[in-house]
Amino acid sequence: MPADSDITSFVESRGGVVRSARLTDAGIGRRAVEAAVRAGLLLRPRRGWVALPGARPLLVSAARFGVVITCRTQARVLGLWVHDPEGLPHVAVSENRTGHVGAKARIHWGRPLIPRHPDILEDPIENVLANIAECEPFEYALATWESALNKGLVDLASLARLPLRSAARRLLDEATPFADAGLETYLRPRLRWLRIPLWIQTWIHGHRVDALLGERLVLQIDGKHHVGAQRSEDIRHDAELLALGYHVIRISYQQMMFEWPAVQDRIMRAIAQGLHRAA
Repeated sequence: MPADSDITSFVESRGGVVRSARLTDAGIGRRAVEAAVRAGLLLRPRRGWVALPGARPLLVSAARFGVVITCRTQARVLGLWVHDPEGLPHVAVSENRTGHVGAKARIHWGRPLIPRHPDILEDPIENVLANIAECEPFEYALATWESALNKGLVDLASLARLPLRSAARRLLDEATPFADAGLETYLRPRLRWLRIPLWIQTWIHGHRVDALLGERLVLQIDGKHHVGAQRSEDIRHDAELLALGYHVIRISYQQMMFEWPAVQDRIMRAIAQGLHRAA
């Protein structure tokens, strides 16, 4: 009979939650598994699955309800930019599944782009982005897509080869891998109507700026927790840019998300004064 450490090490190597069949495949018999469950070394979230007591609760819940973590919930797990990380978890179920899922969650039905192996509890990134495209408003979805591209979790060429639906195709046409933070993504669709060149995450005299509109109008976007040393450094950098002949508009998270008309008015007034053009 395998040692308890062998069983728990095997389950840990599979993410802490695993199908019982995988234990059998590894030569760990049912009696050894049952003994580990009785000893409290393993839990049974659902028939056919075992989990370590310290496994991620999200994975344990997915196994318990027979679902796959997807959309904005899995995007958050992957460290992607998500507009609102709160709310019900988003999960996917098989296109052939019938009956009540049982979980308090936002359920995504239908055939996935990437087939899901019965063992997986977390959707592949392509499925995550496809669900985001259908679930979130365009701006929010675009920010998550660009976050995934920026982190190198997927690339535009491979996405383009997939049978994407119309909402995802629209995002594919718009998305770039250069936006570092989700808020920067909002600038392009919001300012496109100006027909003035807009560069995201560009370098000026050895410093990276969030956006450059035209030749001289710098847009800097502060996150929710933009304080302390970071704030002091940004003030210093703004002063350098001003000395070099740039005009800087700094936008807070609150302004970007909830006060955009006022921000747009500031930008329009700067453009009307020609502050986006080189002297």
